Amino acid sequence: MAAAAPATAAVRRMKLGSQGLEVSAQGLGCMGMSAFYGPPKPEADMVALIHHAVAAGVTHLDTSDMYGPHTNELLLGKALQGGVREKVEVATKFAVSFADGKVEIRGDPAYVRAACEGSLRRLGVDCVDLYYQHRVDKKVPIEVTIIHNQMRGSGESLHDNDRNKYIYLRYRGGLVLLDNSCGILKFSLRMGMKEHLPRFQPANLEKNAEIFERVNAMAARKGCTPSQLALAWVHHQGSDVCPIPGTTKIENFNQNVAALSVKLTPGEMTELESYASTDVVQGDRYAQTAGTWKDSETPPLSSWKAE
Repeated sequence: MAAAAPATAAVRRMKLGSQGLEVSAQGLGCMGMSAFYGPPKPEADMVALIHHAVAAGVTHLDTSDMYGPHTNELLLGKALQGGVREKVEVATKFAVSFADGKVEIRGDPAYVRAACEGSLRRLGVDCVDLYYQHRVDKKVPIEVTIIHNQMRGSGESLHDNDRNKYIYLRYRGGLVLLDNSCGILKFSLRMGMKEHLPRFQPANLEKNAEIFERVNAMAARKGCTPSQLALAWVHHQGSDVCPIPGTTKIENFNQNVAALSVKLTPGEMTELESYASTDVVQGDRYAQTAGTWKDSETPPLSSWKAE
């Protein structure tokens, strides 16, 4: 494994979207602190990590009401106490309902409003800076789902199509890049963590491991880790793109921040992307039953009948 680039990079600020929201050029994903990647981590350690991130200049903090569910927002809410809220940009998400013991994707106004109010209570804030639609409710026109209430910006997570992209460009406050079809970010950051996913099934993993070895070799040439190289690739997508890597360890956080100092030439970008083109990566990120950007078409606005 390549050595890590030194943690000397300053965290610049950037504009996210068109409504004036300014965030740190790299965020902190809080999901793994409470859910999905093993048992919840000790609360005091995670609060300390969040405070360390803010002190380092990483002020864009990302969570969701489905992480836990709810426990990750409660954790972040505790970390925001004592004057921290005024120093950060808080992003959370809605759309995955767990009511009555069943999982349902919802984007109707009544649900979104209630979900937002619940997030505000758990976070202990009077507004959030960025509110994402975590998954698309295909029963509700995207225009209906969009709200501008108790938030400073709105965005979409892990879904896209031509019409929704147009709506985003016209109405939305900001979009954080969480995924890329080439798979390089997902593979190098999540290697070995999601064995039940298609990309990590034995036959696919063997092929994808070859990609990782090529990425690792480039990282060694660049004097950084594969994860830092992946983050650097995201940063080089444009000045309006903000990755939000998650971690539960201060050491890993520091390495992630150091990715800001990794520079890639156009030739290196082309080489890196060639390793993991869509026809090379084996297996999808999620099983076909999971709703993603590949399946997110919504009805026309004219079809909606207000309740």
